This record gives sequence, C-alpha cells and structure tokens, in this order.
Amino acid sequence: MKENLVKIATYQFSTEAQIFKGRLEAEEIQVYMADQYTIDTDPLVSNAIGGVKLFVAAKDEARAKAVLEELSEYSLDDQGHHIHCPNCESTKIDYFTNVNDVKSFLAFVFNFLLFGLYPIYTKYEYRCEDCKTKFKLE
Repeated sequence: MKENLVKIATYQFSTEAQIFKGRLEAEEIQVYMADQYTIDTDPLVSNAIGGVKLFVAAKDEARAKAVLEELSEYSLDDQGHHIHCPNCESTKIDYFTNVNDVKSFLAFVFNFLLFGLYPIYTKYEYRCEDCKTKFKLE
C-alpha cells in the first residue's frame, strides 16, 4: 500500500530536525527526513534548498502538528518570553545564520577550506515569518 506523506516542518540544520523527529517518534509517529545528508555535507546550502524537511503519513498529520505546537517553535528571549517583530509585533520569529557579507565569506573560506572547520565568524539574525522583516536583538 502506498502511503501519502505530508511535510509538517522544515529546519535549518539536521540537529534541530533530529530533536523534533525524536519527539514525534516518542509519540509513536513515524517520521521521514529529507535533505538531511545534503545539509550535513554542506550546511551553507540549507537556505537554498529549503532546509531539512520532516514528513509524516497523512493520517498522522494533525497529531504530529499538535505535538510540535506543544514545543516552542519560535524564538524566545533569555527569560523565556516570545520575541516580537519590531515591524508587525508578530511572535512568529525564526533565528537564522547567514553568510552574506565579505567578512562572513572570508571567514568561511579561511576556516572551512584551509582547516576543514565550520566558520567561527557567522552572522545571526532574526526573521519574522509574517512580514519577513530581518532584525537583531539589542
């Protein structure tokens, strides 16, 4: 019997996806991951290919989404409160790494290509899922 799969979540890194996959499997929900090895091989392509994707059977979709909603999907500050977008006040805020300036790129080239290490200097930013505003916390 062919089982229809539904994408329920995407994550920038496979480590994040593994944590949520484990939580779903603890609830006896079968989970499938896509693009995990591609992103583990080259983490910088994560945004380009849409991140690591989690899939579940269509019959388990509602239950899987309920389990994921119990966990805080969006970014929290150091006190555990939701971070608000400075533009629209939404709490649907994600945390991203990027390599979009010369300093980040040179750090990547130097560390990764010469030493085989993941870049030490990486820029981080928050992005609102509703209005797509990018910002940093003060």
